[in-house]
Amino acid sequence: MKKGSHPSGAPWRNFYGRIHGKTLRPTQKEHLEHDLDALSPGPVDWDVNPDREKLDLDSRFGGKPLWLEVGFGGGEHLVHMAKSYPDIAIIGAEPFINGVAMLLGKIRDAEVDNIAVHPGDVRDLFDVLPDASVEKAFLNYPDPWPKARHHRRRFVTQEHLEPLFRVLKPGAEFRVATDIPDYVRQTLEEVPQAGFVRVDHPDDAAWADWPSTRYEQKALREGRRPHYLTFRRP
Repeated sequence: MKKGSHPSGAPWRNFYGRIHGKTLRPTQKEHLEHDLDALSPGPVDWDVNPDREKLDLDSRFGGKPLWLEVGFGGGEHLVHMAKSYPDIAIIGAEPFINGVAMLLGKIRDAEVDNIAVHPGDVRDLFDVLPDASVEKAFLNYPDPWPKARHHRRRFVTQEHLEPLFRVLKPGAEFRVATDIPDYVRQTLEEVPQAGFVRVDHPDDAAWADWPSTRYEQKALREGRRPHYLTFRRP
């Protein structure tokens, strides 16, 4: 085993944030047991794909255009997009198992069949997504990590943005929604450094197909202004 790696051969990647929250309800446990495996995008984790072979997206999604949501929370936006755009496929990556369980219930209720779920670190998913395979990506109300010493934990760092840039197709859109002014600052600094170009869009105006999420509603209740930033991969 290489120094700094797991027994599976996976590189050591620091992960910050919660994996588990409150005790799951029986119905949520049932959804995880019966629904999650069928929604896999393919072999992502190191224990099932130690050679990091790229996913066969055509076989998995039938050639549909592919979108990606990083950290989908409770899944409101993910399900809304899947229902609004039935001719696309969308992968959601979320390590917080309570959020995954919430999403599975929403998928059942909405009866959508164009969602795949990776219940883990999006960096593992980046490893196995083919280059230039994703047509749109979303980062909605990510963990703000407000303390200055924790800013390196935010998604908008080169560790995450460089592989995101690699898996996006030329011309692909990358959307970021946040209510944290300093997250806006870091986004505007780091995302262009990774090669993205900002799209002219008023950052106080939500996108036309944006559904108001519980995180946005919480921000508005607490007097914080949401920002909606749009970038494009050249």
